[in-house]
Amino acid sequence: MKIRLSIDGTIGFAGGSLRIAETLALLDAIALDRSLQGAATRAGRSYRAIWGKVAAIEATLGHPVVVKTKGHGTVLAPAGEALRNALRSTIDRFEADLAQETDTLTWHFLHRAGARASQLRLAASHDPLLLEILADDASITLTICGSDDALTRLRAGTADAAGCHFGLPGVSPPVAVRRALESDGLAAIPLFRREQGLITQAGNPMRLRSIADIARRKARFVNRQRGSGTRAWFDRLLVETKIAPSKILGYASEEFTHQAVAAMIAAGQADVGLGARAAAERFALGFRPLGEETYFLVTSQAHAKAPQIATLIARAHAAARGRIGYRR
Repeated sequence: MKIRLSIDGTIGFAGGSLRIAETLALLDAIALDRSLQGAATRAGRSYRAIWGKVAAIEATLGHPVVVKTKGHGTVLAPAGEALRNALRSTIDRFEADLAQETDTLTWHFLHRAGARASQLRLAASHDPLLLEILADDASITLTICGSDDALTRLRAGTADAAGCHFGLPGVSPPVAVRRALESDGLAAIPLFRREQGLITQAGNPMRLRSIADIARRKARFVNRQRGSGTRAWFDRLLVETKIAPSKILGYASEEFTHQAVAAMIAAGQADVGLGARAAAERFALGFRPLGEETYFLVTSQAHAKAPQIATLIARAHAAARGRIGYRR
């Protein structure tokens, strides 16, 4: 049985309340399509219905959320961008907690129903392709967390497998990771390789091509959280280029997923971040590749033979073929 929890409640303002998921979906559509008609088509609604929802949001906030610009269609006004960014950040920050609560709810339901929970518990670093693969898989429960946290949960026995990645400049990731893990009796199985690089605003108007450019041009950077593989990679790049974190404007600004980083940049709240090409493609942003890394599935020798693991590996290998930003 697959149980799903989601944030679909309301957020209150002086002028009333808004449904979180519905409001974010509308703001995302307007930001991506730059057109109310495009947003209406995406949502399968009429232009009049979409305009009515926009008017309702503006009445609730007391500020305009969209603005029509000559030659650029309809875009989000500052209040609309701020609301979109706040809602996206809130949802992303609650993803891991919701996943954990889902695990608990599933266990209690199956236990009290007299059934045996046969799902495999996977703690994994965020990846767009992995989420797509697991979206309809009822045999695996997923908890999103950083690479370090995923391995910690695996060693503590609160997860059966961990998804992690390590961008190691000048070192073969498979060799480095396997040496670190085999001493614990764990198997590190490569799922796919993915491109990581600088996610920039569309067209890369600041011409950011390196970490040095970010510091020199005082670009607004959005970072990943401590313990994530992407954050560790960025910190290693800073050491390599001899740039102090204090020279990076926004170094302390943290988000928990690649999508959250891309959303911040798409909303104009940041100029650049380090992340997967897939996230940049989703938001039609610029991307400057810095290298590839291997995304691993780490588990015990016993769980490595589980049917869920075999299925996940096969699906990951197949999905990575021909996908922009990924390869086997």
